[in-house]
Amino acid sequence: MTTPTPTNLDSPILVTGATGKQGAATARRLLAEGRPVRALVRDTTTPAAAALAAAGAQLVRGDFDDPASLPPALDGAAAVFGIPPVAFGPAGPDTDLEVARGRALIDAAAAAGIEQVVFSTVASASTALPGWAGKALIERYLYDHVALPTVLRPVRFMTNYLGVAVIGIDGISHGVHRHLFPPHEPMQIIALEDIAEFAALAFADPTRFAGRTLELAGDEPTPVEATAAITEATGIPVRYEQLTDDEAAAISSEIAETRKRWLAGHRWHADIEALRVIHPGLRTLTDWLTESGAAAIRGHLTTSDSDT
Repeated sequence: MTTPTPTNLDSPILVTGATGKQGAATARRLLAEGRPVRALVRDTTTPAAAALAAAGAQLVRGDFDDPASLPPALDGAAAVFGIPPVAFGPAGPDTDLEVARGRALIDAAAAAGIEQVVFSTVASASTALPGWAGKALIERYLYDHVALPTVLRPVRFMTNYLGVAVIGIDGISHGVHRHLFPPHEPMQIIALEDIAEFAALAFADPTRFAGRTLELAGDEPTPVEATAAITEATGIPVRYEQLTDDEAAAISSEIAETRKRWLAGHRWHADIEALRVIHPGLRTLTDWLTESGAAAIRGHLTTSDSDT
């Protein structure tokens, strides 16, 4: 088989999840360096899809639940950036469907002769956290069926502070950020732009990153330090509150189990200093706030307050 190299720059990289957070960031990063991008979307008419097209991406319809739609999207592609297609049923995460979707993409890529697939899953801990089982099976299948696989495992996104705390967790509501993390213990986070940067590095040097699994984080402030940094950067007072056992259980059994394991010491374990050697521009929370986060949070909170 022919090893992909940076010389095949005329062939597009297929980006799945292209209208989501990681996919969109990766598509834009690749486009910025002049790499052709083919964005797999279920609906080419959405505003997010239109924005990608305006940025220079080629849109192609496809759906993991319709495997026959995938070969045309992969035709002529040089490589694939994949996001695990999470599935939910009445009882919560549907691991079987998630794995079937991931395998459908990997099988289609292998059948198309594509040798490099970069898959972004989720950060691991010393014990499997809820929601991890499907991703682990997809990772194993990827390594067994693709010649040059790379797995990225990002921790919690810095953009989660822009979320809407409709279920009582994450985001910022009425000046309060609530989560399951202990207030004075380090909590790893990463900027979406840095996930995209690691993906771009892998596509630029396939053999260097082949077979590698990278746990990704860019900073590890305590939740209290993080809200203090947000307060300073935005000028809007924000404080942190940790969910109690009962509050976590009221949200979902998955959140309650994650809280239990987290408090037992099962944490994300990205080696930030080692990652900084690979990517010297790795962003801290302060970097992200200065670059774009503070303005985004101010805009989000102003809009949220006006709606209440």
